This record gives sequence, C-alpha cells and structure tokens, in this order.
Amino acid sequence: MTRDKGGQGRWREATRLVRGGLSRTAFSETSEALFMTSGYVYQTAEEAEQTFKGDIKRYIYSRYANPTLTTFESRLALVEGARFCHGTASGMAAVFAALLAPLKAGDRVVAARALFGSCYYIVADLLPRYGIQTEFVDGTDLEQWKTALSRPANAVFLETPSNPTLEVVDLAAISTLAHAAGARVVVDNVFATPILQKPLQLGADLVVYSTTKHIDGQGRSLGGAILANDEALIEEQIFPFLRHTGPALSPFNAWLLIKGLETLDLRVRRQAENARVVADFLTGQDCIARVLYPGRADHPQHDLAQRQMPGGGTMVAFDVKGRREGSFRFMNALNLIDISNNLGDAKSLITHPATTTHERIGAEERARMGIGDGLLRLSVGLEDPADLCEDLALACQAARNG
Repeated sequence: MTRDKGGQGRWREATRLVRGGLSRTAFSETSEALFMTSGYVYQTAEEAEQTFKGDIKRYIYSRYANPTLTTFESRLALVEGARFCHGTASGMAAVFAALLAPLKAGDRVVAARALFGSCYYIVADLLPRYGIQTEFVDGTDLEQWKTALSRPANAVFLETPSNPTLEVVDLAAISTLAHAAGARVVVDNVFATPILQKPLQLGADLVVYSTTKHIDGQGRSLGGAILANDEALIEEQIFPFLRHTGPALSPFNAWLLIKGLETLDLRVRRQAENARVVADFLTGQDCIARVLYPGRADHPQHDLAQRQMPGGGTMVAFDVKGRREGSFRFMNALNLIDISNNLGDAKSLITHPATTTHERIGAEERARMGIGDGLLRLSVGLEDPADLCEDLALACQAARNG
C-alpha cells in the first residue's frame, strides 16, 4: 500500500526531511523499508528483454537503482530543491563523477584554490591526465574569476565555505560569470549543508555532498550525492557514468542516511549555535592568533556569508600560537573533543589540516591557501557548549605553557 505523494512539493522543509520520498510496501511499515538486494527477478524472458530495452521502467540491478536509494534520493532532492539526485558510494565519488562525466579532452576547468585535499588532487593532478586544462583562482577574488572566465570554460568548481579555512565564495556572481563563459558550476556544499545554503537557487548547476558528514551525522556510513535540475545533464551524462563505472551507494548506507535526514535540521542548527559560542570563546583566548567563523563580524566575507547562509555553520578554524608544536600540544590536551579528520558529526572533532587532510598538497600550496602549521579545524558537535569551552580552555593552557 502506498499513499499519494503528489503534495510533497508543497511541504515545508522540516516535513520533507521526515517524510519525503516515503513509499510504504504492502506491509504498511512505519519506518522506511530496507531493500538489501543486489538484483531483481522477472516473470518472463520477454519482461527482462523489454526492461533492458527501456520499454518497461523498473528496478534492474542495485548498481543502477534500488528502492531504498530511491527513497533517500527523493528525500534529499526535495530538501535541496532539486529535480534530480543520484547517490554515490562516497563524497569523492560524487565530486569525481560530477566533474569528469560531462568533460572531455581539451575542455577547461576553473576552480577555487581553497579545496579539500582530495578535491584539489582531482583538479590539479587527475583531470590533466585526461587532457583537461585546469586553472586555479583565489575564490574570494572576483577579479581573478573575471579574468579566468574571460575566455571559454566548461566547468567551474568550488567549495563554500571552503575546507578548512572557511572562505565564502559569491555563488551568484561566479555563476553569472561561469555561464557567460559556457561553463557549468559545480558546488561542494558539504560545510553549509542544504539546511544553511542552497546553491541551485543561487545559480549553480550541480551540487555535491559527502553525505558521510552532516547528513549521516553520527559517524556510521560513507556516502555521497549529486543533485541538479538539468535532466539532460543528469540522465545523459552523470547517470551513465555512475551506472557503468560503479560507485554505487549501498542500500544499508542509504537507509542510514534516510534516518540521518530526519534530524538534519535539528542537528545542524544546534551545532551552528554551539559553533558560534565556541568561536566567540576562542577569540578571547591568548593562545589563539586568529579565529575564522563566517557567523562572526570579523570574518573577511561575513556580509556575503549572511546573504548566502542563514547561519555561520558548524565549523570553526583557528590558528594556535606556536605553530605545529603549539597546535599539537593544544590537541593532545583535549579530553572531550576527539582528534579526527571526519566532520559534521554529533561529536565534536578536531584536526590539523597541514598534517592530515591537506598534507599531500605541499607546504607552498598550503601557504597560498592560508593553511599554516598552527591552523586547526574544529567540527562542533551537539555537546553542551560550556563543556566544549572548558575543554578548549584547558587545551589553550597546555599550548601556552608548553
């Protein structure tokens, strides 16, 4: 038994997060069903033939589609405000497919320099191997974008806020420039989440997520997603790439992500509130040289962040005095906050980007990104912010005293 879902487009966001894409089986279960199956059977050989010809629309193989994945993809698309969504095995699978699937040798990509380490590798090292030209710009410098996009391009790629320095890029302005140059805009929206930013509404063509982060939010599963409104782009380029290269999201992980979406709004908004408290606290500590948080007025792109995001986000970056040694003393003194390169978790997590997520980029390029040896990236969780601040105060004391 299934209910008419025709009204889902009129639901408000909180309702979509809980009920979007729900399609009950004949057993009328309350929770979304988990279909742990790789394949599907046909009643006749003729039915199988017609299915592979495309005359019959149905599930064929879970590398292509699966009922649990459909529920997740439908729900996330409703929340994002997108017509189409495809799940992937990880966030990096989503980034790679969104970039490479529409491109060919001789094409040109312009990217913001401030990227996650693996994203930077794809643009700087991997795409050129396929004959694709790449160029980096300072994502916050509109003049550099104008210069780079004064000649034809095929794709623009950026993160906003960026990982790990929380640079905020003007999505509407960059999208206008990119489209004039003939380029599609691909936005990694992981730090903002669909709760705090909707790039498609600001001119982007493709949005990618590591659903491993906030969407799962509890450190349980890998996953990714690609969202767009352009049917031809999705069905003729992105989906065939995913179907034939195989970065499929597992049904079990998709089911976990469905459950994660139910509380995404509650978690992200609470984590953002905690992050603001933590950022304010760190700003007053004498062991800290600099605090970066888009929700604070002293952030370099604070006004832009306010226009694009109804909140400062869940991430805080800060420089500890004493460079590498000081930052390591700081992390090692933490009792509550865990050292981990993951983010978006219900538990607060901290990492040293120069020796973890961005280590392979090299010191020179890290310096150009603003990633110094004292920089720490803090993913703020759901703990009581007073406890987090007390933990950070003890860590600061350790960093200061040596």
